[in-house]
Amino acid sequence: MGGEDCLSGLRVLDLTQFEAGPSCTEALAWLGAEVVKVENPAGGDPGRAINPPPGTDSHYFLQYNANKKSITLDLKAPGGLSLLRGLAQRADVFVENFAPGAIDRLGLGPAAIRALNPAIIYAQVKGFGAGSPFEKNLAFDMIAQACGGPMSITGEADGPPLKPGPTIGDTGTGMLLAISILAALYRRTRTGLGEHIEVAMQDAMFQYVRGAFATETRTGKPCPRAGTGSVLASNPPMGTFPCKGGGPNDYVYVYTSRANPEHWRRLLGVIGRTDLSDDPRYATSAARAERVDEVNEMVATWTRQRDKHAAMRVLGEAGIPAGAVLDTAELLGDTSFADRGIMQTIHHPTIGSYRMPAWPVRFSGRPPPVRPAPLLGEHTEAVLAEWLGVPAGAST
Repeated sequence: MGGEDCLSGLRVLDLTQFEAGPSCTEALAWLGAEVVKVENPAGGDPGRAINPPPGTDSHYFLQYNANKKSITLDLKAPGGLSLLRGLAQRADVFVENFAPGAIDRLGLGPAAIRALNPAIIYAQVKGFGAGSPFEKNLAFDMIAQACGGPMSITGEADGPPLKPGPTIGDTGTGMLLAISILAALYRRTRTGLGEHIEVAMQDAMFQYVRGAFATETRTGKPCPRAGTGSVLASNPPMGTFPCKGGGPNDYVYVYTSRANPEHWRRLLGVIGRTDLSDDPRYATSAARAERVDEVNEMVATWTRQRDKHAAMRVLGEAGIPAGAVLDTAELLGDTSFADRGIMQTIHHPTIGSYRMPAWPVRFSGRPPPVRPAPLLGEHTEAVLAEWLGVPAGAST
């Protein structure tokens, strides 16, 4: 058994684009749902055209639309709308992330679709929540991260706010929506009731900065940026330390927990400074916080003599939390991820072979398999025939 059959038989209409919505529906597809991506015949999801190789879909699109089917319908034409409504009557889930008001102008808003299919789970991603003064504003990942808190706590304490590299505004929101859809489906098995779910990207960011809110509550002041440290508290040494090589990612992260004083004592043993084990100037996290630069230099003196992989290995074996800063090339080159199925090789009819991350949760020892993202409209005739009985060649 594998995760790909968990949602077998579940039908999802995917009217999403770019990343926040597609991340949600891709998660459902990886877990076995039949996800049918409904696209505009004139070009489809705009994500297909983000830095694409000549004559093909973009690698960006491929990453967020694996395991899906694609159909094309002109939703500005009566025939296309009629077919979409017919599909909605047979779907379990309907997901959209159009610009504010666009889905209602098409006559496909939650009230209209739920009137056709009261048991459907109708899910929406918006930039800002209903009732927000910015409800009608457009939003992308970086806007959500700016307005939802992550940027304010990212960067050096004396520097400007920075956008975190991971797209938590997009994919982070999509994961929260996927979880909520699954919860609504589970309730439906008991009650038969559908649901209207809406998540705002700004609101979703609160889930990822809860530690910062804890600090705000404790101190009564806006949570400051902490660089490579923690917004919860300072506990030197904690952060990135330079390693041999001098490249942009030749660093190792070293962490000593306030909850486990043994981390510091073990670290002193590794770096050859057991003479400080009982020194009151360094014995507690509060004492070390008074000597941050001095403590960090002790660790850096040791890490500079080793490459990041060796540093991580030695520290880890000593029971000290540590992690080499690995870049995308190093991660793609690490065969252990492929061996475990976390990174899978995909064979696409026009792109060729490429590697991408799978759903990271293993079911009975392995993640669900990944299939390539669909070509635009690849499954139009098959889906309309199977769902609606429309003869081949009769679709709009």
